Amino acid sequence: MTATESVYWDPFDTVIDADPYDIWRRLRDEAPLYRNEQYNFWALSRYADVESAHRDPASFCSSHGTVLEIMTPDAIPTGMMIFQDPPEHTRLRTMVSRAFTPRRVSALEMHIRDLCDELLAPWCDGADFDFVADFGAVLPSMVICELMGVPASDRKWVKETIDTTFHLEPGVGMINDVSFAAQIELDSYLSKLLEERTAAPGDDLLSGLTECDLTLRESADFANLLISAGTETVARLLGWAAVVLDEYADQRAELAGDATLLPNAVEELLRYEAPSPVQGRWSTRTVEFYGTEVPAGSKVLLLTGSAGRDEREYQDADRFDIHRRFNQHVSFGFGIHFCLGAALARLEGRVALEEALRRHPAWEVDRERAVRLHTSTVRGWSAVPVS
Repeated sequence: MTATESVYWDPFDTVIDADPYDIWRRLRDEAPLYRNEQYNFWALSRYADVESAHRDPASFCSSHGTVLEIMTPDAIPTGMMIFQDPPEHTRLRTMVSRAFTPRRVSALEMHIRDLCDELLAPWCDGADFDFVADFGAVLPSMVICELMGVPASDRKWVKETIDTTFHLEPGVGMINDVSFAAQIELDSYLSKLLEERTAAPGDDLLSGLTECDLTLRESADFANLLISAGTETVARLLGWAAVVLDEYADQRAELAGDATLLPNAVEELLRYEAPSPVQGRWSTRTVEFYGTEVPAGSKVLLLTGSAGRDEREYQDADRFDIHRRFNQHVSFGFGIHFCLGAALARLEGRVALEEALRRHPAWEVDRERAVRLHTSTVRGWSAVPVS
């Protein structure tokens, strides 16, 4: 049941992306296996299908790319773990997990609070403050740089360079010369830092990577992935928090009065507005959904943003509820590619909201000046002015 003629979804269409939920509901109901001929992909939108595809990397692999515009019939020649399959992915993940430890993550909580104090200080009555540009996008960059051991003097440049790696151009998305040049600069910088840590290790993640059985190329690729994803995902999460909690002011007031509700609220935010709602996979064999075969060698998009609103999994799924009880969501992925930085993202989200709400239990978003951010795989806000 593809019903391609009756419903249309396009991951590059900014109008659709501004509010995709009605279309995603129609995909779940009318075309749970959706075919887009223009961009030559299939899409799965129901929770059960998205979860099962995440759990089946043998049939839905990552080595051909996970972002639509870079997916290719040939495996991508990179050491970046997110674009690898077992057994190489298993080896790399085991190695980097030795450096990316719970101890290193949990030790950051007081540092995150100190950073929140510094970043939130300019937000006062009558002041012009942007919840994303002045806070939500800056905090995760500073935290991941601290975790990795990036010198303080370089952190502003690192954030600007990461922002440039996500540069978009009409018609080609993130595949453009500006983005490539920034990626090369960032890679060269991280490689140099790793060489320095090899000669003089410290107590940071980059030093931990040099102590694993990894090549310099593998260490640099993981560092690049972590510093980029660690900056981008939490920035989108906090942007959505500012907007959604303004819409649900009664629940925001509950959170301001009881910080113990925040961990569950973060999970509900991730379900309700997934920062990365689309992940690409490559079919390694012919698979069948709803009586239709998806051939081997096909691009398959997993709509985690749609899965989070699937009524088959969540009762009253379009309602945001900080008290909702549910077992899991797929906003961090599932299976072997489950987000390695999920614990850090949850810690940053919880602490950032606790500190923001402690100072400002209420705010109003200036929707006329708020600016959306669109890519084929990321959805959120680049500017959220608040008063």
